Amino acid sequence: MTKIITTSDNTKISFDKNYKTLLSQIKSRLQQSRFKAAIQINYELIKFYWEVGNLIIKQQEKSKWGDKLFDALASDLDKSFPNTSGFSKTNLKNMRMFALTYPDFEISQSLPDQLTWTHHVVLLQAIGKEDMTKKQWYGAKIVENSWSYRQLKENIQANLYERQADKAIKTTNFKEKLPITKYELAQEILKDPYQFSFLTIGEDAREKDIHLGLLTHVKQFLMELGQGFALYGTNYPIMVSNKRFEIDLLMYNTRLHSYVVVEIKRGDFKPEHTGQLNFYLSAVDAQLKMPEDAPTIGLLLCENKDRIIAEYALKRVDSPIGISEYHLTKSLPAKLHNVLPTIEEIESELSDLTKDIINQNEGEKDI
Repeated sequence: MTKIITTSDNTKISFDKNYKTLLSQIKSRLQQSRFKAAIQINYELIKFYWEVGNLIIKQQEKSKWGDKLFDALASDLDKSFPNTSGFSKTNLKNMRMFALTYPDFEISQSLPDQLTWTHHVVLLQAIGKEDMTKKQWYGAKIVENSWSYRQLKENIQANLYERQADKAIKTTNFKEKLPITKYELAQEILKDPYQFSFLTIGEDAREKDIHLGLLTHVKQFLMELGQGFALYGTNYPIMVSNKRFEIDLLMYNTRLHSYVVVEIKRGDFKPEHTGQLNFYLSAVDAQLKMPEDAPTIGLLLCENKDRIIAEYALKRVDSPIGISEYHLTKSLPAKLHNVLPTIEEIESELSDLTKDIINQNEGEKDI
């Protein structure tokens, strides 16, 4: 569509699609420029914090001030720069830890420049100084998925690196059944085990109960599945030879550009599970998959799996399938209800906890 504007002297000028291209290019350059400027500002701030931490380390080596140094610095810096945050006792200690972890400021080569100071603090406090590979993995995921520092904390606490990184042992036939580019991404996306800690069910719960629980907590379920998953249908009907079959969960992954059939099994993995899942994948490929879609992938979730049996079950399967365990939070045994705290005890604990949270928040305002 041609754009027409009228100038101040009533002259009409038309702009064709080339104008739209020019406008788009200028917008893109402007966004890139702003992004680079933001990264540069962030980099300079982090470098400044490293320099402060390094100064503290060197001075502490000469003097025996101990932790009192942080109290004095926090107080004096606040008096000198009352409108500047970032110099609490807690954050000054973080700067010292940061400089100790990266003695030559290798941070610019080790982790993405886009990480904020708070991301760095979380990585410092949650991951050992020597485990740089793990920090690099989380650093890349922060940028890739735009994690906030709270999301980073949650993923570290959930052991995402151990469950999803390349080092994790995963039971799939993706390498044999998918193109190399899709294989690497599918393998990366898969977790083992999946943590469904948001579900609390009894020992006698059936697969249907787990299925309904996942749908009730669909937001948490999608977050646990990971980036790019969208729910396409539940108990999704597939008609084959005039017979109706139902898929537990039919997903679509926007990163893989493929359907993902998820089947949930209670108890141990059984070889016949892969036959059923392979049948569903064939049906989805025949009835739903478009030419631009990648091959449909199967994800079989069971409570327990013998990895060797699972690998044997996948050897002659035609479709790409991954087999993972899932972990649930079980409901409390009846005998534990007698040892639960009273209302008075809970109120007392909450009162103490509230005071701790208030004190902690005061210390973290400028982190």
